[in-house]
Amino acid sequence: MKKLIRITTVPLSLDKLLEGQLRYMASHYEVVAVSSEAAYLKRVAEREGVRYHPVTMTRKITPFHDVKAVYQLYRFFRNEKPFIVHTHTPKAGLVGMLAARLAGVPHRLHTVAGLPLLEARGIKRLILNAVERLTGFCATKVYPNSKALCRIMVQERLAPDQKLSVIGAGSSNGIATAYFSKHHFSSESLAALRETLGLSSAFVFVFVGRLVADKGIQELVAAFEALHKKGIACQLLLVGPLESELDPLQASTLEVIEQHPHIFTTGYQNDVRPYFALADALVFPSYREGFPNVVLQAGAMALPSIVSDINGCNEIIEHGVNGLIVPVKTVQPLFDAMYTMVTDVDLRHQMQAKARSLITQRYEQQVIWEAILEEYRTFDRNA
Repeated sequence: MKKLIRITTVPLSLDKLLEGQLRYMASHYEVVAVSSEAAYLKRVAEREGVRYHPVTMTRKITPFHDVKAVYQLYRFFRNEKPFIVHTHTPKAGLVGMLAARLAGVPHRLHTVAGLPLLEARGIKRLILNAVERLTGFCATKVYPNSKALCRIMVQERLAPDQKLSVIGAGSSNGIATAYFSKHHFSSESLAALRETLGLSSAFVFVFVGRLVADKGIQELVAAFEALHKKGIACQLLLVGPLESELDPLQASTLEVIEQHPHIFTTGYQNDVRPYFALADALVFPSYREGFPNVVLQAGAMALPSIVSDINGCNEIIEHGVNGLIVPVKTVQPLFDAMYTMVTDVDLRHQMQAKARSLITQRYEQQVIWEAILEEYRTFDRNA
């Protein structure tokens, strides 16, 4: 059986963003999971039924550690002799593709699920551009996980056109629609969770993700404050970890989150489904995404969504059909969309009725996995 090595910078990506995919691929290839944080990586690998190999990688620009990671991966590849190395996340892409090229791995694949460089300026932007281009140079194939992201990569000349392609309809892993379903939760269990969180019976907007600036949290909090000043009865539930190192929120936004009586936070949650199930709508005003799993998950849970007009989000959501699309980095249009979502009950119910079916038709997980496997098999046939 040919060997497939899958690499992410941190095992959280293997755990949540690629959940189940390694186990599926292990029926066709000998799969090895590579990431940092050995103990966490071990738990994920055991769940997926694959081998694992820890390599320390950082999400920041750390030249010494990055060179060390390249060398460790190079030695590992030379010993393992994989048929395919497939990387996800920017740092894993850089060190993984460089090491795989140096080691002579025949098929070097990198999936792009968002471009942090799009929000960078000055020297940092130049560095990130160079990193992405080096990754694309070392890879034999590059897979943006949305069609719009592919167009951006062509425009920015981040990888040669002939190396770029989108697998299926987009998404890195699809969505397990049987798992992400409201049917798993009784009205009694959701009422109990509401009570635990301190939520009333009023309308609930939910956000799921990291609480950082480039997820649009500052605009979201400002729009939510304006809704309350207008007398609209609603609540905001923020589900996700607060990150104070990379892209932190402004102190004023943090103060509102902590003190507003109708904003509730849960921190990181291993299972986000109950929070989708008790909510009335997702609001996800991110600045940049690849193909956001959160929007897929919310749709599968029959929630209409308010999303920013960025790649990925504007491919999953059709304005006025299964959600509303607003300009990125704006407060007033976001306020208007949230106001409409609460007050226009007929429109909300129409969008809610379409939300799940549009996800199951286009992004069912099994379909995405089969498309990725078919891509791998083209290398087998051409070997």
